Amino acid sequence: MSRVIQTGDTPAKRRRMHIRSCAEVLRLMAQRPEFDDESRDMAAFMAHSLRGIYETIDESAAAWDEKNYWKKAEALRHKWRWTLAAADEVENHLRNASWYELSHYLVTLIPRFSDVKISAVTRDADWWCGAYRSLLKSSKPVA
Repeated sequence: MSRVIQTGDTPAKRRRMHIRSCAEVLRLMAQRPEFDDESRDMAAFMAHSLRGIYETIDESAAAWDEKNYWKKAEALRHKWRWTLAAADEVENHLRNASWYELSHYLVTLIPRFSDVKISAVTRDADWWCGAYRSLLKSSKPVA
């Protein structure tokens, strides 16, 4: 019997997509002269992508745990643990309309994605259009 190789959707592939999205959005936002409506959509999309990164971690770590590579699993969890707190922080700034604090917080996230090489931007406004309105409609209370 031959080995079954999963070539479809994997947690690592989804995580790379979210990481790339965050890196591209940060780069595009840094080039904008002011924080406008599209910037709000971009920041809301960033919060969604950060949550997406966090959601893939336990799935990937569970695979390592099954093979008794618990050190590797814990290292992965530790490396990306900050993403949930970052997503909450971005979302709270968006819900409270504290644009100045949000822009300063987003600058602190740039080093987290500095290892992503972007030769061409592959995301456009279709990816984040309406993300801010969607975030405000979600039921999470303001902290």
